[in-house]
Amino acid sequence: MGAIASGGVRVRAEPGDWPVTPSVLEEIVQREQAELQRREHSYRGNRPAPSLQGRPVLLVDDGLATGATMSAAVQAVRMQAPSRIGVAVPVASREALASVGTLADEVICPLVPESFHAVGLWYRDFDQTGDEEVRRLLGR
Repeated sequence: MGAIASGGVRVRAEPGDWPVTPSVLEEIVQREQAELQRREHSYRGNRPAPSLQGRPVLLVDDGLATGATMSAAVQAVRMQAPSRIGVAVPVASREALASVGTLADEVICPLVPESFHAVGLWYRDFDQTGDEEVRRLLGR
């Protein structure tokens, strides 16, 4: 249905005719904001978020289906006044690429298939990355 990011960013994915009432949508947003805060604390601990002001930022994802998640990420980063925002993904739908391209300074995507159904279809292994693996990789 969309995506949220730090700083109160909310992006609603198209189409906008999801069969969800505004009150149910708000419940979902509140639940996801709690999960976002949990993950930020789990991954960062007590360390403050890094300062992005005046620095170039590269956002990377496994792919763009609707582009909502990356759009939320770009908007959240943009509020921190970086010098540039680049986006790199291996595969994307044409619509998502066009949408994100209006927000980022540069977008790199080598594969934009004519028929795009889901990001996971373009991977042999599309297992989710758990919290423990994220913390291990960030610890490096």
